Amino acid sequence: MRIKSLETFHWQHITLVRVTADDGAQGFGMMAPYNADISATVFHRQVAPHALGKDAGDPDALAEHIVEAEYKFPGSYVCRALAGLETALWDLLAKAKGRSVCEYLGGTPKDLDAYGSSMSRDIKPEDEAARLVALRATLGYRAFKIRIGSVTGHDADQWPGRTEALVSTVRRALGPETKILVDGNSCYTAPKAIEVGRFLESQGVVHFEEPCPYWELEWTAQVAAALKMDVAGGEQDTDLAQFHRMIAMRAVDVIQPDVCYLGGLARTIRAAKDAHAAGLPCVPHSANRSFVTVFTLHAMCVIPNPGPYVEFSIEADRWADEIFSPALTVVDGRIPFPKGPGWGVTVHPAWVARATRLASG
Repeated sequence: MRIKSLETFHWQHITLVRVTADDGAQGFGMMAPYNADISATVFHRQVAPHALGKDAGDPDALAEHIVEAEYKFPGSYVCRALAGLETALWDLLAKAKGRSVCEYLGGTPKDLDAYGSSMSRDIKPEDEAARLVALRATLGYRAFKIRIGSVTGHDADQWPGRTEALVSTVRRALGPETKILVDGNSCYTAPKAIEVGRFLESQGVVHFEEPCPYWELEWTAQVAAALKMDVAGGEQDTDLAQFHRMIAMRAVDVIQPDVCYLGGLARTIRAAKDAHAAGLPCVPHSANRSFVTVFTLHAMCVIPNPGPYVEFSIEADRWADEIFSPALTVVDGRIPFPKGPGWGVTVHPAWVARATRLASG
């Protein structure tokens, strides 16, 4: 099977990719959300020319060929665009065998525990606590992640005292039985992150994500060494070599590659296996309910070292919910695995019809 044509469909935050092989078989994938129209332009300029006419049977090898061919552009946009091709190829190949992508790669589909992931820093502590309590009652979540500090905040909180008020308010509201995770989004220097981390430990927080600017691996390693709780990171990184360094220096206790940022499923699995060899778990980043969470469900059922839960956004991501069916849901704290061949979901024709289409072939 060879790649005959490649199409992109952009609408709102999303660009989907449809690959068509010379025998007519098709598959859908997705680039990383946000600025995805730019990613689509990169795709047709720097990804599609390397893929057209090539064998569709080894997405991992093709992805690495493209990364090397575009070696002058090793950053985010090429990897974001590449993820659209790579994930579409897995869908095509698995559908041709009548299997899920997970099964095609040797995994076993299963429902997975989820943590409810808040994306809000504007919400008041008492309002955040109230909505988490309500979600636990209705959907059965047993873990939540909340946002502390401010994005790349140079040690500054979103407003003075918010982090301490938020964490303590949420802990009181949820009680001791619900796990709390936090995300610093590159806020702190190492000394401040350790100070904040000790407060988090006193509140029973189990996971401190991206405490320091993600590119400052040495800072994050200091935090991980100083704290008993898990320190997590890796979502922003697009280079497998950076994961090798991160793991080798024990900068984190949990790696969090994003399938769409890193350049696809196979590269994510390779990062996870590297972590597994070092005794570290992997919880991929999946911060919205678009295809990235679908990809993550399949990845978690393939990798040898999945963490205890999948990230699942609790925000009203209607733009993500409208792409495919069946929509992702949480039932008794778990995400049912999508059933059916390929990714197990069907892209809505109406979504494709209203999207901006570009084609290479």
